[in-house]
Amino acid sequence: MKKTKLQQKYDAFVAYFSEHMPVAETELEYTDPYQLLVAVILSAQCTDKRVNKTTPALFRRFPTAQDMADSTVEEIYTYIKSISYPNNKAKNLLGMAQTLVRDFNGVVPNNLDDLQKLPGVGRKTANVMMAVAFDQPAMPVDTHVFRVANRIGLTQNSKNVLETEKTLVAHLPKAVISKAHHWLILHGRYVCLARKPKCSECGITAICDYYVKANNQRS
Repeated sequence: MKKTKLQQKYDAFVAYFSEHMPVAETELEYTDPYQLLVAVILSAQCTDKRVNKTTPALFRRFPTAQDMADSTVEEIYTYIKSISYPNNKAKNLLGMAQTLVRDFNGVVPNNLDDLQKLPGVGRKTANVMMAVAFDQPAMPVDTHVFRVANRIGLTQNSKNVLETEKTLVAHLPKAVISKAHHWLILHGRYVCLARKPKCSECGITAICDYYVKANNQRS
């Protein structure tokens, strides 16, 4: 059966990054699912670099969900005040920790539905946990993934993050879904920049709708 042009694009995307970025991981620093969950909640609309500067002291003070659950919003805030939206995130962290202790014996659940019951955890964060902490074929869609997938043409102008997630999962081999999430994030962070993409440094211009369209307009 002949593959569609879209599937051929996905195959080329996977082939390129499998060769040129065989190791693709989160840049957040953590040692267990609890720490990763805290870091991901903090990373919303904030850089991983800033989060990584903030979490060491936070984790020393709150090494477990129980420790954080026994604290207060005010105390948690003092550790994360350099992060974007610290008031709201302090409330979410306390609520998350208290819910973990109350409903899950302090253990981060390893399924999408239970993860989304935690304060501060939406579908994207839950998918990050599934992909990174539990090595499941999940596709978290953040701003980088949404923008880059649309720009390349992998998602054919998806209207929202859920549509993007479903399209990517449908066309990617199951074995690389979670890694492809990192490919898209890192490509968007360092090469396919939002305002001025570095097309001269990009190895997938041949399959990129944005690049082809820009070149056609110039010619």
